[in-house]
Amino acid sequence: MEFNVKHGALETIKCGCLVVAVNEGKTLSGPAADLDKACGGQLSTALKNGDLSGKSGSSLMLFALPGIAAQRVLLLGSGKDEALSDRAWRKLVQQALTAVKAGPASDAVFALNTSGVKNRTAAEQTRLLVEACYDNLYGFDQFKSKKADKPKLKKLSLWTADKADADALKQAIAEGAAISEGMALTRDLGNLPGNVCTPTYLANQAKALAKDHKTLEVEVLDEKAMKALGMGALLAVSAGSAEPAKLIRISYNGGKAKDKPHVLVGKGITFDTGGISIKPAATMDEMKYDMCGAATVLGVVKAVASLQLPINLVGLIASAENMPSGTATRPGDIVTSMSGQTIEILNTDAEGRLVLCDALTYAERFKPASVIDIATLTGACIVALGSNASGLMGNNDELIAQLLDAGTRAGDRAWQLPLFEEYQEQLDSPFADMANIGGPKAGTITAGCFLSRYTKAYPWAHLDIAGTAWISGGKDKGATGRPVPLLMQYLLSQALA
Repeated sequence: MEFNVKHGALETIKCGCLVVAVNEGKTLSGPAADLDKACGGQLSTALKNGDLSGKSGSSLMLFALPGIAAQRVLLLGSGKDEALSDRAWRKLVQQALTAVKAGPASDAVFALNTSGVKNRTAAEQTRLLVEACYDNLYGFDQFKSKKADKPKLKKLSLWTADKADADALKQAIAEGAAISEGMALTRDLGNLPGNVCTPTYLANQAKALAKDHKTLEVEVLDEKAMKALGMGALLAVSAGSAEPAKLIRISYNGGKAKDKPHVLVGKGITFDTGGISIKPAATMDEMKYDMCGAATVLGVVKAVASLQLPINLVGLIASAENMPSGTATRPGDIVTSMSGQTIEILNTDAEGRLVLCDALTYAERFKPASVIDIATLTGACIVALGSNASGLMGNNDELIAQLLDAGTRAGDRAWQLPLFEEYQEQLDSPFADMANIGGPKAGTITAGCFLSRYTKAYPWAHLDIAGTAWISGGKDKGATGRPVPLLMQYLLSQALA
């Protein structure tokens, strides 16, 4: 989809479809009022005759209106005459796009001048609009023999009354498009089946991304290299699989050489059976999504490279397949992590923290400004927060505050959970420095406590995306692309700092 900005008198703009909003009170204002005047009151006549209720989701398509250059005018109900929430705005945009896509128009102009979006500038509204459009257009039919029909709509313009706003809106479009394309990559990788998306496949995807963007550099460590580094925790996870583990580094150098990089660490379990502590069969197919943290890292790197942000960024992906076999790690086994700390593995299904802890230790060598790990780590996070917010923990109050703010600004929220010292005691082991699980209570928090033991050298935050990375079950099942928007907002803010 091509996006751009238009300004000037709406009635003079030639396009296949012009979209304006009408509130529930049917009082025409802004663009709708201007168009009504230009066409001799035909819009207000349609409203008086009851052809449109103005309720959110209602719509009326009008054709060949006199005095208006557009072939069609779509009146879209926006509900009550009040500022919209982010969610209501996204919904309105998607309803508009769905209606336009259903017709023959190849281009459209959106002049959705409602009463505004709460606490949003015009540029922020525009970025949300672009992201909502991309979300509406996304589909995954790679493995279907019959592909979905492509919409005729190819070009979407956003109208502004003031030409002076055009540059800010164009920048918002660029940011929204880059974030959305990063989300699309994250979703595509998440939706791939485990027999395609292996650790080696993820490594090749990182290399392909570097081939497309010359500002990126990739290094892939194999199991021999990881063994030499002492990554006994990560290798314990891949021990039962025929698929070799990979530690993937993808670096973007857009800042000054002396600038400390921000590091993103992604959990990349390309399929998680639970290992010897095997999972129940029901919904185990969804464990292909256990690499969505890794997919998020690649999506963010793609967006950052596309926008050429003036920062340095390192993406680390700790990728393995967790399978049961005669060589698999057993409950009760003790392994030594790269940090030298020993771990008693009481549950092989608590494997994400094992691959992450070695990657977090490896991150020290980059002397990072911040480290954020992203992982579909615990089912307990879904119990605590559902699917609306990602769990957030960390060792640095400033970093936590920045991520919470970024989530709010991006419409991709997180919620902080505590890392009180008392929770650390649940990881005590009589045989090793720590156990890899902390019992049935506060599972998300004790997982964060485990990771915190490997992150003392830098500001660190942990995002548990088990509830937000994909939609579970039913015909709408699929990866969401979260938390790419949150992380991109954080990095955009760092670029301006």
